[in-house]
Amino acid sequence: MSLIRLTIKGISYSQTQNGAYALILSEMDGERKLPIIIGAFEAQSIAIALEKEIKPPRPLTHDLFKNFAERYGIVIKQVIIHKLIDGVFYSSIISEREGIEEIIDARTSDAIALALRFNAPIFTYKDILDKAGIYLKNMPKDKEPVEKKEAQIIEDLITEATTSSAKQDVKNYQKYTLKQLHSMLEKAVTNEEYEKAAAIRDEISKRKK
Repeated sequence: MSLIRLTIKGISYSQTQNGAYALILSEMDGERKLPIIIGAFEAQSIAIALEKEIKPPRPLTHDLFKNFAERYGIVIKQVIIHKLIDGVFYSSIISEREGIEEIIDARTSDAIALALRFNAPIFTYKDILDKAGIYLKNMPKDKEPVEKKEAQIIEDLITEATTSSAKQDVKNYQKYTLKQLHSMLEKAVTNEEYEKAAAIRDEISKRKK
């Protein structure tokens, strides 16, 4: 499968969903955008890395990782967004130390925050961009209408993701057995659905009292 290089266009803050952000990636040789929903902490870390003139008085988590990696001669060569399942993007960090290359699994937001700090390129596969990319067709040449349309699409994506999460928070897990709950918990963690995992964990804790 062919890889497509991405650049960071910016971070979009939801006007209706408090604390919700979307990281907007653009294909380098095309017009499609790849929006990825991220948390407030990751948004802050990426924003600081984008603003080269801003330097926190103490290192953030991703800065600390970079300092640690550099101390031991580890370099991040590239980041690949390699999988998309149920709206969750999965990424790999390609690192190198003393000529030996390693592939490390990572959350996409963390991988991109580190890629920025190492000036490493970001890639995804063509089928992922075909599936999740925003491609504005047949739009007027005037720039403003395109930006408004794009902003609305991104806002809708953030709303859909956060609404789905909110509904999951209030889901009733009482009808499930402990065995089913443990299986659901494992699946939620695997899919990085941490709010869902926390709700399931709380239900399991209630049963053990």
